[in-house]
Amino acid sequence: MARKRKRASAAGRATAFAASSGTLVMAAFALALALTRPETGSATSSDSGPALPPTAFPAAPPRELAAPIAPIAPLPAAPGGHEPGPYPAAEGASGAVAERLPARAVRPAEPAKPPKGGAKLVIVIDDVGHNLHQLEPFLRLPFPVTFSVLPNLPYTAEAARLIRAAGKELMLHQPMEALGDLDEGPGAVYRYMEGPEVAATVLANLAQVPGAVAINNHMGSAATGDGELMRAVAETASGAGVWFLDSLTNGDSVVQSVSLELGIPHLERDVFLDNKPDRASMVEAVEDGARRAARDGRAVMIGHVWSAELADTLMQLYPELVERGFSLSTISRIMMDELDADTGD
Repeated sequence: MARKRKRASAAGRATAFAASSGTLVMAAFALALALTRPETGSATSSDSGPALPPTAFPAAPPRELAAPIAPIAPLPAAPGGHEPGPYPAAEGASGAVAERLPARAVRPAEPAKPPKGGAKLVIVIDDVGHNLHQLEPFLRLPFPVTFSVLPNLPYTAEAARLIRAAGKELMLHQPMEALGDLDEGPGAVYRYMEGPEVAATVLANLAQVPGAVAINNHMGSAATGDGELMRAVAETASGAGVWFLDSLTNGDSVVQSVSLELGIPHLERDVFLDNKPDRASMVEAVEDGARRAARDGRAVMIGHVWSAELADTLMQLYPELVERGFSLSTISRIMMDELDADTGD
């Protein structure tokens, strides 16, 4: 038995010596190969893919560096100690707000730049009137914003007052008939209505938002495809001295053809900012608007007051957009500029 243990011990020492010798040989071979290989001057890519290109954007300045604005008084609570909930998110939105992402991680390496004459971005915030707490962060934005207020809601009048007091632009968000079983809300116009009823409805709604400079459609995927209805709406708006912005909820909208037929100026929405409610998607939507503005001279971008991340995202992007040469404008200024261009004034 002792002899067997000695043989086993000797075999183990031999195996260990062979393994150690093999390791030394492999190490020497690797060292020689490294010394003979030419240097490349750069690291190779990992399995995770190439690193993101360096961003072309400077870091956003702290919020306190933004232009000061007048403080807004605390907003009153709704009767009963609560306020109505937010309006439902746009079709296709998940309803969940993703974790905040660094904006620089989603911006293109070569952002759009306007021509030498500049380009204008118009931000419209829809669906105002259900409550006040969602409105407040947008009112604090230190640049031009156009707010579109729904009629016949608990906070329609107070929201319109706060918007005017903040020096922002005001529109009527006119409910219009939608395709399917969607609820357009109170004060809507429908395809079955005759011209006088359409006019009376729109004018009654306009009276709830004194100082409104324009109308845009809330929903309206069915209404904006109907020539007679949109002719009545356009003529009413023109007679009231307000512009019309087509939210383009229907790709087959007849608003443009009707407006041309009547000789009435109008605008169309270029981008929805919050079809997807996460921050990264909103940043990309703003960049889409910037590309369109660089190409066309201006872009109209519509967001919604219930978008939890939108106000903060716009605040972060604003200094960089200005630095790149874009200016923030309003619906009325864009319409006046286009009228001046048409008349040569």
